[in-house]
Amino acid sequence: MMRGWKSALLGSVLALACAVASADAAEAAPKVLHAFLSTGETGLDPAVASDIATLGLLENVFDPMLRYEYLARPVKLQPNTLRAMPEVDAAGTTYTFRLREGVYFTPDPAFKGKRREVTAEDYVYSLKRLYDPELKSPWLFLLEDKLQGDAALKTRFSHGTAIPGLRAVDKYTLRIRLNAPDPNFLFYLAMPATAVVAREVAEAHGGQVGNHPVGTGPFMVGEWKRSDKITLLANPDFRETLFEGKRIPLVDRVEVKVMEEYQSRMLGFLNGEFDYIEQVPESMRDMVLRADSAAPALKPELARRGMELSPFPVLQTYYMWMNMEDPVIGGYGKDKIALRRAIALSYNGPEDVALLKKGLALPAQSPLPPDVLGYDPAYRSPIAYNPALARALLDRFGYRVGADGFRTLPNGQPLTLTMHTEPSQVGRLRDELWRKGLNAIGLRVQFKSDKKTEIIKASRLGKVMMFETNWIADFPDGENYFQLLYGPNSGRANYARFNLPEYNQRYERARKLGDTPERRVLYREMSQLIHAYNPWVLLTHPISADIRQPWLKNYKRHPVEVTNWRYLDIDVAARNRASKTAP
Repeated sequence: MMRGWKSALLGSVLALACAVASADAAEAAPKVLHAFLSTGETGLDPAVASDIATLGLLENVFDPMLRYEYLARPVKLQPNTLRAMPEVDAAGTTYTFRLREGVYFTPDPAFKGKRREVTAEDYVYSLKRLYDPELKSPWLFLLEDKLQGDAALKTRFSHGTAIPGLRAVDKYTLRIRLNAPDPNFLFYLAMPATAVVAREVAEAHGGQVGNHPVGTGPFMVGEWKRSDKITLLANPDFRETLFEGKRIPLVDRVEVKVMEEYQSRMLGFLNGEFDYIEQVPESMRDMVLRADSAAPALKPELARRGMELSPFPVLQTYYMWMNMEDPVIGGYGKDKIALRRAIALSYNGPEDVALLKKGLALPAQSPLPPDVLGYDPAYRSPIAYNPALARALLDRFGYRVGADGFRTLPNGQPLTLTMHTEPSQVGRLRDELWRKGLNAIGLRVQFKSDKKTEIIKASRLGKVMMFETNWIADFPDGENYFQLLYGPNSGRANYARFNLPEYNQRYERARKLGDTPERRVLYREMSQLIHAYNPWVLLTHPISADIRQPWLKNYKRHPVEVTNWRYLDIDVAARNRASKTAP
């Protein structure tokens, strides 16, 4: 009897020891966050990159002076490389920024073996880069005509040109003077575009600096296989920054795969290869969401595995833009306006929301999604799905139907629309939606498939006729959306190359105002001009279906920042247990 008791006790002790050892091993194992990008990245240069995939990487490698508090709702800015929030004068035009000491760039041969600290001059250099005509930065609109004396940078650009609007007072003090108050100015300084870049690195690599990212952020680039895989390593020299009492980043590395095919992403997540998935593609929602639930809900088998669903209203607008300089659909004459309006009237919004997006989207009435400053919930678009009206409009302006059932141009020449598209399952579904709608009003359309990064490059050169894309808020204000159609931004963020004086004048007045009744009137008028000339077909504002694995900790989607990797943590033991019991 005694022998049996001792044997049982010994077994319990051994089991406990094994459990403790296993827990210790899990605790000691590297914490690896597994994530994916939905499209291939471009060069990692803050002044140039504007696609969502690359911006997500830039957020983790480079540092602007400010960033958003992770958990604060509504959104709130906080110091990032600053000692405190900037001081602003009574006029609202002079900002003084006091940098934190001890912020260092990650090592690079350009520093010749020395530890390189960030100074105010580095931010002067980095902000001036947005004016460099060789870079053609899509972010110049953030500062253009706003900094005192910046005309000198636009007339004959040189980093040696000093302007009163951008000056290093001393090693750790930066002063920025504006021509007029700008209610959104501090938002700009929380964007990757205004992050600090080392001059030595930029000059050493020239036009290839995007292939040699050297920043001051919580991660640095490790392995990098273009448009395939990129590994971010925790920056061992990252300044002390705490989140809920723990130093960030909380993981040792982030392994990021480029997964352009929707099904591959979904299956990878369900197999535990990724720690979370955001914006479950509409074509994949039947795999994970219950069909018998009025509100979005996970299938029972996924809920039993500990996965959690978080529906999230994204600050995002989907739209299809049309090139206003294209010889077929561009121009401001009545016949061209009629063609673009007919295309807009052919878009079957109800079918898009109900069938393709499975109800997880709102019809876009204006460029602004809900919860963005300046959004008007009472505004309604005058354009809705109406193929009969589209056909009548085309008939009236001379787009006649030929013997083949398709329309010609008013001069009798053949009319073929060319829409660029992405080579994915959802891309093909959207192609079919557009084909059906356009064919129903007698318009022939062909689709040209390419990677989004290549389409963006061609768009900036004016070589794309039509493309369906989306814009996510860089900062939570309506200016961020209305600038997409501002004439001087053509060839940059204004892919439609829309350049209408009446619109430009209202935009210039509106961007000097805060969220006031006067600005809301201007925004309404700008929306009406968009609907009058139709450089865009407004589509939807998505409601994202986000799902996280049970071992992922601290996950909370931010309305503005693209990623939250620095705050995420991994329960390694829970992940190991799940991998052993996975179906």
